[in-house]
Amino acid sequence: MGGGVQMSVLDRSPRFVDDGVGAGVARRRNWEHRCARVLVGYDGLVGVIAALAAYAVRFPGSFSWAYGYLAATLVAPLLWVGAIALSGGYESRILGLGSEEFQRIFRAFVGLTATVGFVSFALKADIARGYIVLALPLAMALSFSGHYALRKRLHRGRSRGRYTYRVIVVGGEESVADLTAQLRQERYAGMQVVGVCLSSGEGARLVGLGVPLLGGLDDVVEAVRASRADTVAVAAGASVGPARLRRLSWQLEGTDTDLVVAPGLMEVAGPRLHIRPMTGLPLLHVEEPEFAGRRRVIKAVVDRSLAVLAFLVFLPLLLGCWLAVRLTSPGPAIFKQVRTGQDGKEFTLLKFRSMYVDAEARKAELEGLNERAEGLLFKIRDDPRVTPVGRWLRKFSLDELPQLVNVIEGKMSLVGPRPPLPEEVALYEDDVRRRLLVKPGLTGLWQISGRSDLDWDESVRLDLRYVENWSFTLDLMILWKTMSTVARGRGAY
Repeated sequence: MGGGVQMSVLDRSPRFVDDGVGAGVARRRNWEHRCARVLVGYDGLVGVIAALAAYAVRFPGSFSWAYGYLAATLVAPLLWVGAIALSGGYESRILGLGSEEFQRIFRAFVGLTATVGFVSFALKADIARGYIVLALPLAMALSFSGHYALRKRLHRGRSRGRYTYRVIVVGGEESVADLTAQLRQERYAGMQVVGVCLSSGEGARLVGLGVPLLGGLDDVVEAVRASRADTVAVAAGASVGPARLRRLSWQLEGTDTDLVVAPGLMEVAGPRLHIRPMTGLPLLHVEEPEFAGRRRVIKAVVDRSLAVLAFLVFLPLLLGCWLAVRLTSPGPAIFKQVRTGQDGKEFTLLKFRSMYVDAEARKAELEGLNERAEGLLFKIRDDPRVTPVGRWLRKFSLDELPQLVNVIEGKMSLVGPRPPLPEEVALYEDDVRRRLLVKPGLTGLWQISGRSDLDWDESVRLDLRYVENWSFTLDLMILWKTMSTVARGRGAY
């Protein structure tokens, strides 16, 4: 066995039929090409619909088509699909992942708008500005909707084991186990680990993960063939050196098997990472996270503006919740609690009261029922201290609505880490304290990733990921996903 690794008792998985290297790639390409064809066809239809709708709105009641607008309607599908293709919107590696797909559609919109404006100016073409202003934003909005719908279908399929990438993870035992666990948590990414090849260790940490050990570093190509994998993921660590990694890339040449390398920065991603070539050596440049400056000022302004708007929109609902709490159990409708905010400053958090007034006094007697004993949180799924109305408020996160006032006051943000209690902060380790570098949020990655079902370590990991990678795009994504998460009422108790 190559790489100094002996086969262990973990290698009990059934052997796959040897279809040759690339059999898994053909399977992957099949669903990728289907998705790309669906998107191209849909975006072409979007181009026609946007052109027709813009003409109908701009020239209402007119049935006489000018040749210019007829030509524009016929060319619109090609222009719109071509713009998205040039922006990389149909690349398989972004299907169903993150916000990059939607950013590329937006870049296609901006690029096509600029191109149409330049060409019309250069040729002195008499095109109604209202027609362009209506057609292109409508095309972008419809494409957003269609790509989002396909993404949700991919996610549903991946939850059932379809539309996945079959991955062989390579590296040292500890780094391989960490990367495998991470890929399993991010199931929507579709990275299905079908085996590992270790450069060191006997595989003891893999027992709980249930993945087969297929050999060492010299056995990667054979493992790809046997398991019909289409991706090789090299875990971070010094166990796979540059020479070995280069040799592995040569061995996979011509097979169309993807080779990806984990940089060892699990919670750093997005705009903070850049490749910086230096004397032929690609270096991964990691920018510092931005905790102050112009973008943070803009975020604060946007937070307060949206919070004021949301407060006015939800005012009838706020009044209804207030009355429901006051009329169904004794005590105030608003529950006030001291929490720790940005830079460790304490503030008074507002919530609708969802428990009986003696809840804190009864906490000690229920300590043995705490389902979050592994961390600092106190959570009981069927907490007897919660009122009937409070249980309903919690299910749909309506008890959190008064925190809009905290956002308006500037103590909280719409999106951020979970606001902790001072006694929790007192027990924080140094790395967990990084959660306090930004304002706590009314919602966040913890809200859309499981809410109360998350364990302590996972909630900390998600909060730190947000702190390290904050962006306006990420905030918009979290706010969008919060609506569907709250509507389903999952993970709240």
